[in-house]
Amino acid sequence: MFCFIFCVSIKFISETENITGVVIVVMGVSGAGKTTIGRKLEKESKYKYLDADDFHSESNKEKMRMGIPLTDEDRMPWFESLRDAIKEYLNNKKGLILGCSALKKEYREILRSGDLSYKWGTYASAVNFILLDAPAEVLSVRVNKRAAEGKHYMPASLLQSQLDLLEIDESEGVLRVDATLRPQAIVNTILNMNQFQGCFNVDFVEPH
Repeated sequence: MFCFIFCVSIKFISETENITGVVIVVMGVSGAGKTTIGRKLEKESKYKYLDADDFHSESNKEKMRMGIPLTDEDRMPWFESLRDAIKEYLNNKKGLILGCSALKKEYREILRSGDLSYKWGTYASAVNFILLDAPAEVLSVRVNKRAAEGKHYMPASLLQSQLDLLEIDESEGVLRVDATLRPQAIVNTILNMNQFQGCFNVDFVEPH
């Protein structure tokens, strides 16, 4: 039903100019478009794209292949490795795009802590969320099509468990984008958002 993106912004001054870098995490349930949007953002922004699925342990992947939902115990080491990846990019002042589910607020807090200045539970950090909103029936069609094509190890049967797990706290400050739009229109909408102006070397682009 939903997909999130959040941006961890860092600003610093080099010897010659002002530079702004961001880490954008494309988040949501299976079928929300994380990989598609993440790769297109990579192309448009010239930032590196990482897929969180590549950080899963083999045991996690095997459980998902068998249609067994992951537990918090399964996910914690995974999120900690993703947090460390964010920390590395922030410390090196590089832009990063990360595709990740991060369905619960506590998972997002772990990723936020990749920003060493972040204070847990405050949301008062350079973090911006974008919600890609799509009906469950749209997600189901996408997931079933992908499963039929053998393009992902997670079966369509796990979609409902992800939807059940997904939680949104309005106090986190979530921006919204219609996830049923064409991928390029979604990317253009993100690039045009005021929160990201100056982050990418691109001019205004038509959202449609």
